[in-house]
Amino acid sequence: MVGRQNLRSCAVALGLLLSAAGVDAAACKKPVVRKEWRTLTTAEKSSYLTAVSCLLSQKDSPALTPLSPTTTGVLSRYDDLLYTHSMLRNECGYSGAQPYWDWTLDSDPSDLSKFSSSPVFDATTGFGGNGDWVANDPTSFFPPVPGRTGGGCVNDGPWAGKKDVVHMGPGNSTVLNNQCLKRDLAPEFAARWLNWDQTSLTLGMGSYEEFTGSVEGKTSFEESGVHGGGHYGVGGTFGQMGDLFQSPADPIFFLHHANLDRLWWSWQKLNLTTRLNEISGPSEMMEPTSPPVTLDFPMTLGVSYESATVGDVMDILGCGKTGVLCYDYDKLYAL
Repeated sequence: MVGRQNLRSCAVALGLLLSAAGVDAAACKKPVVRKEWRTLTTAEKSSYLTAVSCLLSQKDSPALTPLSPTTTGVLSRYDDLLYTHSMLRNECGYSGAQPYWDWTLDSDPSDLSKFSSSPVFDATTGFGGNGDWVANDPTSFFPPVPGRTGGGCVNDGPWAGKKDVVHMGPGNSTVLNNQCLKRDLAPEFAARWLNWDQTSLTLGMGSYEEFTGSVEGKTSFEESGVHGGGHYGVGGTFGQMGDLFQSPADPIFFLHHANLDRLWWSWQKLNLTTRLNEISGPSEMMEPTSPPVTLDFPMTLGVSYESATVGDVMDILGCGKTGVLCYDYDKLYAL
């Protein structure tokens, strides 16, 4: 399963929020508000999709570099990528906030059709839908994602028919390898792990350790969580979203992770004073015996950008040690 720590990054604020919106993060008087995809206007959706297409055309972009499983720190590589993604979208002319995808609205075990008909998969005002069916590989060491339905190149949407949407991989290869965007929607899997019951179960966890454990789940498809639910619900077996290293190549990755951040902020707000200071877990991805994370743990965002600590990014409204974040959500989850 995709087992990566879910912590927001200074990158999001410094990139999308400061550069795009001109926010004074130290004061955070006018936080940028993130909205659910289906609530955006057609013009707002078009602006975002155009900027993402610009991003994907930049073959030398570090935002498209495959994830490394040896990345240290609770920040983890996908948050670095979210940062780079924000920067490049700014360079591509996008000035809005990062949208999120509330998958609970599309995940219903009693109606699996709701998932594939989600507005995020719309061919005109969304990210396109599924790919053609690709048969399971009987020689594969890994079992297929339950209920997968596609696996080929996306059939519609902004990137249909394009063979150079993804530039590296599969896996952690950084050799130039132009590919189409593939999806392998698994409505059954998504309905099980992205539904409101599962999300509210996670929201109701008492400690951060329990919360993040519920978000991540375990290493089998039978014991997943909302994190893996989004990756495998969209990417299935053969889509980029189901590949640990390639997952940021699918633009839905960023909406999924924005909603994971929204879930975390919703959880924090239930007991804000305590949970702004509550963190735990190993400091290296996939290294459970590595030193534990603390609020003073440093996170490096890359060339030309100052480092921050975990404590600096615990509050998205800029009330941390240095106030580097300044954004909010239009609506939070509630128990």
